[in-house]
Amino acid sequence: MLCIVATPIGNLGDITLRALELLKSADVIAAEDTRHSGMLLKHFGIKKPFLSFHEHNEAMRTAQLIERLAAGENIALVTDAGMPGLSDPGARLIRECIRRDLPFTIVPGPSSILTAIVGSGFSTEKFFFGGFLPVKSGGRERELSAAAVRDETTVFFESPYRLTKTLTAAIDILRDRQLCVARELTKKFEEYRRGSAAELLAHYQAHPPKGEIVLLVEEAAA
Repeated sequence: MLCIVATPIGNLGDITLRALELLKSADVIAAEDTRHSGMLLKHFGIKKPFLSFHEHNEAMRTAQLIERLAAGENIALVTDAGMPGLSDPGARLIRECIRRDLPFTIVPGPSSILTAIVGSGFSTEKFFFGGFLPVKSGGRERELSAAAVRDETTVFFESPYRLTKTLTAAIDILRDRQLCVARELTKKFEEYRRGSAAELLAHYQAHPPKGEIVLLVEEAAA
């Protein structure tokens, strides 16, 4: 069986008991970064063979893993943090399991998306997840313009290296709309910083951001 296992987004103590049990019982663990996941398993005293499974070899590995699953092996799929298949490799393998009628299970766990929404203080009734903001300015501005008229909280992933460019573009598009930068969630330097795009830009120009970032835009109705 294939086990899609969510892993901690920062604090290793957030892993679930079920996740640990399934990782211990797996015949092999397919990991986005075997070195990164190796540190996680070492922390919990788990020794298992690894197989790399990332965006550059996903097609090839999917075919290999499907054959191993069909032969009766138990395979755990993990990514560097959070849920496989969500802005990370895994969706292709799940679709192929569905097509081949091979069993799989999802092991829920930490989510930067849900953590950031709750911590932002914005509406949790409805939200839109836009994944990573486009690298090119045109695509980025289109996504921000869509968020400007959306009547629900909008959630994006963003790189710390592009955050100031995004906030600069957001000043004219979102004006005084409240935004929240949720950074380094569950880690030592966890931060939720709220304000207008101009206020956040001033802060992060003076204090260049580091680490994983979730950017949230308050709903239009607010």
